[in-house]
Amino acid sequence: MVKKRNRDPEVLAEATHADDDGSGSDTDMIDVEFEWFNFKPDVDFHGVKSLVRQLLDVDSQLFDVSALADLILSQPTVGSTVKVDGEETDPYAFLTILNLYEHREKKVIKDLTEYLAAKGKTNSALAPLSGLLSSNAQVGLVLAERLINCPSEIAPPMYDMLIDEIEAAVEDKEPYEFTHYLIVSKTYHEIASTLDQEDAPKQKKNKAGKAKETFYFHPEDDVLQRHALASGSFEYTKDEGEGMADSKRAFQEMGIKSQGSMILIEANKFDGAVKAIKEYLNAQ
Repeated sequence: MVKKRNRDPEVLAEATHADDDGSGSDTDMIDVEFEWFNFKPDVDFHGVKSLVRQLLDVDSQLFDVSALADLILSQPTVGSTVKVDGEETDPYAFLTILNLYEHREKKVIKDLTEYLAAKGKTNSALAPLSGLLSSNAQVGLVLAERLINCPSEIAPPMYDMLIDEIEAAVEDKEPYEFTHYLIVSKTYHEIASTLDQEDAPKQKKNKAGKAKETFYFHPEDDVLQRHALASGSFEYTKDEGEGMADSKRAFQEMGIKSQGSMILIEANKFDGAVKAIKEYLNAQ
């Protein structure tokens, strides 16, 4: 049975106690020990499929998510799941990488590549992306998602493992020698709530003239974009529907609107970006 490599126990220990914010407050804490595993197709299909659907948000409807989950699970030694109650349980998080050029003839990858190239044209900050995706460049598509209550401190070990596994795969002559890494993720910005309508005029007045601020669902994405050749957000194709922003309310007075996000990093800068993630999250 394939298992994850042994990792630095100090790194994993930090991730398992991520609920401790260091504030010294009396808030009740739950000690959870996270475990890292390789993908196991007969166990992980539904959990990975659900997380992929969450990652792609409303636009997951545009793709064969089952086929994408199957492709992810077909690479058992590259990428990780994070679980709490052993290998036979559903994952709380996953991270993997797919070679877009190697899998270009698979319909789900063809659809996803065309989608990402089209979205890249909607934001000038993503200008280099479209030409790159239509070339023979070896672009590694990084997909990472976790349940909303998972601590961000699980991210650095997952990225560390991914780098190790890519290096091992390249040594074995497998197609993981990338020129670029493309992280697909999500951002959001606040919008005025449709609830409490009597307060709506006041809210609109208070927010008038204020530029929309972009927030990251994954804090590590804020670090990754600082090392990027190109990064930016894009609007989803599918409509979230009336009231969806309020169902995702981040704060009492505001709803939130999700957007897709892409971060393109050159291969020679990826290791440095991952090290920066570790430094940033361990400093929190």
